[in-house]
Amino acid sequence: MDKLINDFSFGLFIWQILIFVGLILLLKKFAWKPILDAVNDREEGIKNALLSAENARTEMQNLQADNQRILQEARLERDNMLKDAREIKEKMIADSKTEAQAQGLKMIEQAKAAIESEKNAAMAELKSQVSNLSIEIAEKLLKDELSNKEAQTKLVEKMLGDVKLN
Repeated sequence: MDKLINDFSFGLFIWQILIFVGLILLLKKFAWKPILDAVNDREEGIKNALLSAENARTEMQNLQADNQRILQEARLERDNMLKDAREIKEKMIADSKTEAQAQGLKMIEQAKAAIESEKNAAMAELKSQVSNLSIEIAEKLLKDELSNKEAQTKLVEKMLGDVKLN
């Protein structure tokens, strides 16, 4: 350090100061401003990127909230549709049962009516046959009775006796 102080040259010092100041002025004019502009541009770009990221995050949260709301609405709508479908199914089943019961009762009534009409027809037929048989039997008996004179008088007396009793 002593050597540095002993060999100190004032002219050299001035030239070094002038060169240093000139270098600083050149750097300020040509390098400092572009470097600061680049740093400011980069800082601005970073700020914009952070702001865009924040906006994207907020938008994503809004979209997620909307998605949740839409999903909830879709679930409610699905549940309502399923409930309506179940109600329609149950109503259709109940209507079908009621209709089937009504048709069954109608068929039973028709069968009863058919049975009753067949029964009446059979009874009428039976009465007709019985009356025909009775007439035939009576006819045969009367032929036998009327062909015999003695039996004829007994029959007339018997009938007259029955008439008096009544």
